[in-house]
Amino acid sequence: MTKRWLQVMLLSMATVIAAQGSVTKAVFGKTPEGKTIDIYTLKSDGIEARIMTYGARVVSIKTADRDGKMADVVLGYTALDGYLDDSSTYFGAIVGRYGNRIAHGSFKLDGKTYQIPKNDHGINSLHGGTVGFDKLVWEGKEIPDGVEMTLVSPDGDQGFPGTLTVHVRYTVHHAALRIDYSSSTTKDTVVNLTNHSYFNLAGNAEGTILDEEMMIPADKYTPVDAGLIPTGVLAPVEGTPLDFRKPTVIGSRINDDNEQLKRAGGYDFNWVLRGKTGEMKTAARVYDPNSGRVLTVTTTEPGVQFYTGNFLNGVKYGKEQESHVKHGGLCLETQHFPDSPNHPSFPSTELKPGITRHSTTVFTFSTRAK
Repeated sequence: MTKRWLQVMLLSMATVIAAQGSVTKAVFGKTPEGKTIDIYTLKSDGIEARIMTYGARVVSIKTADRDGKMADVVLGYTALDGYLDDSSTYFGAIVGRYGNRIAHGSFKLDGKTYQIPKNDHGINSLHGGTVGFDKLVWEGKEIPDGVEMTLVSPDGDQGFPGTLTVHVRYTVHHAALRIDYSSSTTKDTVVNLTNHSYFNLAGNAEGTILDEEMMIPADKYTPVDAGLIPTGVLAPVEGTPLDFRKPTVIGSRINDDNEQLKRAGGYDFNWVLRGKTGEMKTAARVYDPNSGRVLTVTTTEPGVQFYTGNFLNGVKYGKEQESHVKHGGLCLETQHFPDSPNHPSFPSTELKPGITRHSTTVFTFSTRAK
């Protein structure tokens, strides 16, 4: 009886330890300025995620396929130099202070006009400007089941008002990676934070994502102009190639004769999610029929940007020396809407002093039998 009880206790303890996960820290490299970049490895019973302090980036996520074989399901580089030399993909990064686009790099707040860098073809601002949060060194701190990344963006950084303090917590739980964001400011400002990981559920960046199935439970999206700036309209997805309310193979309609798809070169749009901002809701579900992997994204954000790697050009080489080909990965960037500061009808991205904004996104992995 005592022996049986001991066996049960040991098994229970092992299960709890596996579920809680482990965290280890190592040096990933140094910047040209001599700053040390650390990388944290988070392990749970169904996932291994590596997060580095340069850009608070997700460097890798390893999870099992239907046969139990582990593989990396995000795009990136083996060494720090790859990220330092890459100014356009934002692989795995936390982007901010304002993720996505702001028209003409300009917005008004409290009656004052602010100008930020037009780093998107010299016309609009993209992902916070020329030196966004993706290109900065964050401070990492080990926490239970994960790591907390902290960044202080000074008043006037890239033209944005207010000193902004951001905390991003990455934690692993069973087969899920959870990201908790919090931000506070010293002056009225605008904030839109997201993670820019590129997923390829086949594993190890094998092929493209065009054969994967996508489901987005959204009835509307925000159409864009030629510069990929929202027009301000919330348009129905019904009857368009942007209707993913039922699981649909990504490549089945990506080349349809549709003006929106032509402007973006594929999918690169914001879907308006059902439910209230601040409440957890399903943003997307992706299924890869070859590996059996399933990715479910849940979030408190009002929108999700589904991007099919339209600007990947095959030049860069990744962890397995594979080229990052067009449509080689997909992004599911949970967010407030693009260009919200210039659209009062959109959910507000304004943040005032004395208020801490919180949001959460969870990437949960599972498998499906053939």
